[in-house]
Amino acid sequence: MDFSHVRVWIFDLDNTLYPPEAQLFSQIELRMTAYMMRVLGVPQGDADRLRAEYWRLHGTTLAGLMAEHDVDAGHYLADVHDIDFSVLAPAPDLADAIAALPGRRIIHTNGDAAYARRVLAARGLADPALFEAVFGIEETGFHPKPAATAFDRVLDAAGIDPRQAAFFEDDPRNLAIPHALGMRTVLVGQGRHGPDALEGVIDHGPHVEYRTDDLTVFLRGLTRD
Repeated sequence: MDFSHVRVWIFDLDNTLYPPEAQLFSQIELRMTAYMMRVLGVPQGDADRLRAEYWRLHGTTLAGLMAEHDVDAGHYLADVHDIDFSVLAPAPDLADAIAALPGRRIIHTNGDAAYARRVLAARGLADPALFEAVFGIEETGFHPKPAATAFDRVLDAAGIDPRQAAFFEDDPRNLAIPHALGMRTVLVGQGRHGPDALEGVIDHGPHVEYRTDDLTVFLRGLTRD
């Protein structure tokens, strides 16, 4: 694996820095549905349908709600991310593997930065020396991955040359732009489209250069002499 040129390591958050078995999205989806029922005044079935439809059409449910219903993003994010984080276990081995990576390390997530920091704290990854910055949906002007604008905002804000970067992500769609920009790309897990796990053996395409079921082991392999 040739990562010798990489100086910036960019990580997605959900289902990347914690295992999908934690099922945080199960909690979040329940709160999304309840929020939409309350704010839009629709029954549960319609709320579930719209939640999935907006995710497909707009990249996130929030983006759809903002575009279609002018929903206040801050109010929505605070509500749907008010979940139980105790299902996440500390990951000291992952923390050590990330800390050993040479260069800069950042988070780029479609969630908000406050939520991301709570996840990092629960995983024992909140040491300021571990990640220099967390770029959430607010920092990208509410442009979600996989939109090119989302990546441009982060690269510009952090002053990153994508040809010296690597991107770790659980949704293969979100690796297309990083690959086109010249980043090393790594799919973590079998692959997901939003909250939905993909089934079977899938050829995701050339934009997925590497895949791993164990991020800690993969990162250790990059720094092993």
